[in-house]
Amino acid sequence: QVQLVESGGGLVQAGGSLRLSCAASGSIFSINAMGWYRQAPGKQRELVAAITSGGRTNYADSVKGRFTISRDNAKNTVYLQMNSLKPEDTAIYYCNADVLANGGRYDNWGQGTQVTVSS
Repeated sequence: QVQLVESGGGLVQAGGSLRLSCAASGSIFSINAMGWYRQAPGKQRELVAAITSGGRTNYADSVKGRFTISRDNAKNTVYLQMNSLKPEDTAIYYCNADVLANGGRYDNWGQGTQVTVSS
C-alpha cells in the first residue's frame, strides 16, 4: 500500500509564500509523474503543476511564474514552492503520484492540505 502525506499548508497574507511537501511511502518500485492539484469551494479540482521522473514540468497558466514544482526522487518527495500568493489561490491542495508498486500501477492521492490566502 502506498501513502502520500502532505504538509506545509496554512494561512498567509497576499504576496506571501508557502512551501508544500508530499512524501510517498510504502512498497514503491518507482514513481512516474507527480503533481499538485487544488480544489476551491464550489469549483472542480484542477491541475496546478506536475513533474515527470525526468524533471519535465507543466504548470497551470494561473500559477506560471509564481509557483515552482520540484522533486527529490531519492526521498520520493515532491514540493511546491508558492510565491506571490493571491486570495484566488485559496483552496485545498492535493498531491498526486503515478506509482509502480506491488506489481501494479496506482494513481495515488494525498489527504489534502488547506492553503488560505488573506487579502
